[in-house]
Amino acid sequence: MILCQPERIQQMVAAGHWGTRTLWDMFITNVERTPNQEAVIDPPNRETFTDGAPRRLSWAALFDEVERLAAMFHRHGLRRDDVVIVQLPNGCEQVATYLACHRLGLVVSPLAAAYREHEIGHALRTTGAKSLVTSARIGKHLHGEMMAALRTSHPSVQTVFVFGDAVPPGTIGVAAELASAQPLGDMRVYAAGIGLSADDVVTICWTSGTEADAKGVPRSSNEWYWQAKGTVDAVDVQPGARLLNPFPLVNMGGMSWAFVGWLIKGATLVQHHPFDLPVYLQQLREERIDYTVAPPAILNLLLAKPELLQGIDFQRLKRIGSGSAPLSPLMIDAFAQKYGVEVLNYFGSNEGAALCGSAADIADAADRAVLFPRPGLAGRPPWALQINNIVQTRLVSPDTGKDITEPGQPGEMRIAGPTVLTCYYNAPEISARSFDEQGYFKTGDLFEIAGADNQYLRFVGRLKDVVIRGGMKISAEEVEMLVASHPSVAEAAVVGYPDAMLGEKLCACVVLKPGQSLDLPTLTAYLQDHKQVAAFKLPERLMPVAALPRNPVGKILKRVLRDEAKSGA
Repeated sequence: MILCQPERIQQMVAAGHWGTRTLWDMFITNVERTPNQEAVIDPPNRETFTDGAPRRLSWAALFDEVERLAAMFHRHGLRRDDVVIVQLPNGCEQVATYLACHRLGLVVSPLAAAYREHEIGHALRTTGAKSLVTSARIGKHLHGEMMAALRTSHPSVQTVFVFGDAVPPGTIGVAAELASAQPLGDMRVYAAGIGLSADDVVTICWTSGTEADAKGVPRSSNEWYWQAKGTVDAVDVQPGARLLNPFPLVNMGGMSWAFVGWLIKGATLVQHHPFDLPVYLQQLREERIDYTVAPPAILNLLLAKPELLQGIDFQRLKRIGSGSAPLSPLMIDAFAQKYGVEVLNYFGSNEGAALCGSAADIADAADRAVLFPRPGLAGRPPWALQINNIVQTRLVSPDTGKDITEPGQPGEMRIAGPTVLTCYYNAPEISARSFDEQGYFKTGDLFEIAGADNQYLRFVGRLKDVVIRGGMKISAEEVEMLVASHPSVAEAAVVGYPDAMLGEKLCACVVLKPGQSLDLPTLTAYLQDHKQVAAFKLPERLMPVAALPRNPVGKILKRVLRDEAKSGA
């Protein structure tokens, strides 16, 4: 499945950005080069959230499992370009499943473990997925039973594969399949003949924006490469480095560096799930970690309680990535001075935004906390990190549509280059309005030019109506429609309010119908039980109002609601 236009492929190849190596090629290189090196490691608390004891797989052992999974998928009728929805916790079988699908030219659509029928149903309708892959349970939720039920209402789904012990009727138990002999010959002949290229779509990840429903972002090996390489270059990841991944391996936050970057560098991937600070610190100590990522609030907490950092080898852990919320200059400076650790500031998106503030390009910690290199700026020396040289940006005034070239004026950042998506999946109208006349993608993020030589960008807000909770982007419109469907609600608006740990939380501002009452537990129970919404989208505040504030043309004044929600937080 190649969705990228031939002329764009030619342009990127001519510029030296894209090539012929697939993610599978990178995997095989590592298997052949370091077969006995540890490739992927399960979380030590695995048995608390899913079936099976924790495992540690070498590249050779991972290859064996990938081959047997690919043979199983092939035997059950999956073929090139079929979409497979995968909802698995971070672990060895998750990585093996992604690679087994890629082996056959299948397109993986990874979903967060928190997704429920509401979100999964939308992904099924959009992709027409042929198969579902999940665990019997993730945490306390029975995902196998949920997927089995979804199959009955979505005719495109032909098979449901379930890892774990309690395999529901009508699904395929992966453990039993892999325990039997797996003839590999037919699968290998098929895989060798499909002619998979680096421009074939590998994944369809999901992103929220102004639209009510999440949008599928297809990416090829070439489109993944630079997004991941930008991170591993910034970190200076060496072959064999040990990476601790606490992010869900389902979108840009985890997939770029902890899956594709892991393949590029032949690293060891140490998985973590769900985020648990004591387990995370245990892994940092015991697994000899060279690089990890953490939200700003966690890094601030660790500095406030230095006893938590005892026993961590900071001779190895020299860099930590962060982002999705403003960083504290004091925090960046303290990690550098006390522990010799550089905290890198990232700004990225599923669609291909890729900004990195590192000491190599922004020496001052105070600047690095809030500024990013301005990619594509003509007439200046190249940035130290290649990613800052190959992405092009422009700032456009939301009011006039004109380019902004002077500091201090907010404008929508628009991006182009090898990291940027080609289109949204099965959404031609949304895709068409997401790019401007020059071919730049409209990010919906507001930046302004900064720096003595106009060489930096500063994030100032969002043009899109999105709340970012713990790094997860949530469409306010989607949640508004769900809240407004409650029988007691006449009108609803959803806004974010500040939270020290998560960055933002959701506040539902509601106008109730005459004579009706509603409290937060009743609303969240309705959304979770009746609308089957992922838990991270549930409002954490309910703010009844007599009327939603509007401007003269009837548009809801969300800044007023945000101020009220903030003052009451």
